[in-house]
Amino acid sequence: MSISRITLDPNICHGKPCVRGLRYPVTFVLDLLGSGMSPVEILSDYPDLESDDIQACLQFAARLSDFKSVARATA
Repeated sequence: MSISRITLDPNICHGKPCVRGLRYPVTFVLDLLGSGMSPVEILSDYPDLESDDIQACLQFAARLSDFKSVARATA
């Protein structure tokens, strides 16, 4: 599994991170998981996806959320 499965192309889904250049945004896959679907159910419903794609989405999200601290911006 590799995070390189996540691609950015301004011509696909408005440049959102997608799975292997397909029109499956990372957020879509994460929303499916968050709604309670299992990876097996997702793969059954979306045969273009592979198990490693789901893992890459999770790894991508984990890296995005890995920051040292959050500072509140004041106006």
